[in-house]
Amino acid sequence: MSEKNMGRLAQDMKREIIAIISRLKDPRLAGGLLTVTRLDVTPDLDVAKVYVSVLGNPDGPAPVIEALNRASGHVRTEISRKMHIRKAPRMVFVEDDGAAYAAHINELLKELKVDSGEEPAAGETDGE
Repeated sequence: MSEKNMGRLAQDMKREIIAIISRLKDPRLAGGLLTVTRLDVTPDLDVAKVYVSVLGNPDGPAPVIEALNRASGHVRTEISRKMHIRKAPRMVFVEDDGAAYAAHINELLKELKVDSGEEPAAGETDGE
């Protein structure tokens, strides 16, 4: 399958996975903000690695990822039905810590008081 078609398939699959996850009734999924950030599908449609960002969950991302991996068979069946594909890939849910890393970098930048290249105002100079 061409690169263009694989990208389109991955985007359609990501959209369907988001809809399926929103309908799951597992209480471990209700604690915080759950976002599917990226989906990587192997060219032979054997495995789909789903990157999930979990924010605001009091127990951390581990129980959410475990719940999603437990429900991966259900997600695979639903993907097969919704997208009308004979062989749906095996879903592997992985934590994507990109949003948490970005928040950490923003906090470090705030501590350094680094503004995006702007010169300090006349009243904010040090040493004079």
